[in-house]
Amino acid sequence: MDTLSDIAPALRDGAWVTVQLTLGGTVIALVLAFATGLAATSPRRWVRAVVRAYMEFVRGTSVIVQLIFVFLVLPKMFGYKFDSALTAGIVVIGLSMGAYGSEIVRGALQAVPVPQREAAVALNFTPYQRLRYVLFPQALVGMLPPMNNMLIELLKSTALVTAISLGDLIYQADDVMNSGADKLTTMLAVMTIYLVFALLITLLMRLLERRAARVVGREVPPLFRRPTAPPVTADAGGAA
Repeated sequence: MDTLSDIAPALRDGAWVTVQLTLGGTVIALVLAFATGLAATSPRRWVRAVVRAYMEFVRGTSVIVQLIFVFLVLPKMFGYKFDSALTAGIVVIGLSMGAYGSEIVRGALQAVPVPQREAAVALNFTPYQRLRYVLFPQALVGMLPPMNNMLIELLKSTALVTAISLGDLIYQADDVMNSGADKLTTMLAVMTIYLVFALLITLLMRLLERRAARVVGREVPPLFRRPTAPPVTADAGGAA
């Protein structure tokens, strides 16, 4: 088992599991990010305290530990067990990344200029109308770039499900290498698959970012950003 065609079926099966984990985890993460991010801006202190406790607990514990606890420890403690390791992986990864996403949402909402908020109040908008028509459309433009990074991190976090013996891409790659497959060929194929997935996520998020900017009348960013050179500054001995 040395050629790419020999290992392709196993990697294909693993890639499909990785796709399911990524899509399912993304849905949960985004729902939690927006819900808890909005709650974190609540004027009620107890609401902010509950959200902060969730964020600090999830961000302060390892995802792999959370996976083992939910899939292996939780059934022994409370008698509840997920119907499959895939479901447990989706839930845990979504909960974990949702905690990071909540800070993105909260920060973007608070970054909306104060005059915009005051104008909405002056127009006698209800809190929902202020959020729907003024705050959220502008905040969304600022959310999308860090959300792109979060989703790529979510993709890479799916590799941790090997701890609960779920046959994702890394699990399958390890299996075929233990069966005699060439390690270099296998790992290059795995890295290529992850890279393609990450590029697809980035492309989708860039398209959403361009649309969001167009909706609020901002300059539409290029689809493929070019690296910018750092500004040239004169050193201490340069000309004035």
